[in-house]
Amino acid sequence: MTKTIKTLLSAAALILTTFTFATGANAASTKKASVSTIQRRTALTYSYAKKMIKTNKTGLSGNASSIFSKKLYPESGASAGYSDFLLGLKGNGYKFTTNEKNLLRKNLVVRGNSPAATLANAVMAVQAMGLNAQNYKPYGQKRGINLVSRLYKTSITNQTASAQSQALIAISMSNKFKQPKGAKFSKASLSNRLVKVQLNNNGWTYNNRQGTKDADTTAMALTALSRSKSSASNIKTSIQKGQQFLFDIVQKNGTFGYTFNGKTTPNANSTAEAIIALSNDSATKKYVNSSAMKASQTATPLYAMLTYVNNTGSIKKAATQLYGVGQVNLAIAAYKAALKNRSVYTIN
Repeated sequence: MTKTIKTLLSAAALILTTFTFATGANAASTKKASVSTIQRRTALTYSYAKKMIKTNKTGLSGNASSIFSKKLYPESGASAGYSDFLLGLKGNGYKFTTNEKNLLRKNLVVRGNSPAATLANAVMAVQAMGLNAQNYKPYGQKRGINLVSRLYKTSITNQTASAQSQALIAISMSNKFKQPKGAKFSKASLSNRLVKVQLNNNGWTYNNRQGTKDADTTAMALTALSRSKSSASNIKTSIQKGQQFLFDIVQKNGTFGYTFNGKTTPNANSTAEAIIALSNDSATKKYVNSSAMKASQTATPLYAMLTYVNNTGSIKKAATQLYGVGQVNLAIAAYKAALKNRSVYTIN
């Protein structure tokens, strides 16, 4: 979960013997999402998402605004959470129309001083819509922009762990993405930066504050490190520590949440982020809906997340439906891809 949401909301044994997942749960006592439940709930929220993109709205009721709008979002051209939303649609089989692609091309804001997180989201969104992030052409322009190269040449020194994770996920989306001359970071150096800001409790947080329990940023960092495909021992150890953090904080009902002043509030978004992280590692994907993460767990994360899907397809208690529907759809797509030994983030 990004800082924006926080403000709005106020497996197998481990390779290293020093870290072990505390499982040993009775699988029969843990509720799992059935095939029919997954299909039914996915159909509901996927249908809701399709209506959102067709109307360019962040929701279908209440205080919804435009998803894409230079006027409303002068720094990026799109509402926060838009890249996850598009990736979720893509991962569930949606085919973007020319008009929808042009909507992005007419509004996406890319400047010479755009920060890394903004560029990372642009890379992911452009790839998700079937465009080329290495030759992105804004509407009405013949000359393309290499968003990947521009991201590589943007400083990530003072960026949050969330922003650095987004950048690492973005540059790892395609084996066609090349690190340019003059790059200010590499996959390896960015991965090491994330390792260095890992907290003493083995998690990560957007503000690097010790003692904070941040499921969302931890999950995002784990996804990024897994996507880096590094074989370095310090990266593997860091991933294992982070996974243990998620095992330690999963709620009894299978959910994850944000923690503020010592109180954890379970929600769909945090649970979705955890599912995405678990799905992007072959050793942990079984904990999404097949095995319990610890003995006290009564339901799997997937089962828990799907309980937040309303009959309308919207997401209960979501800060915005763009975030809620977007991340729930992305988590479902990530798990479906994992079952096929793929990643929802691989788009060549």
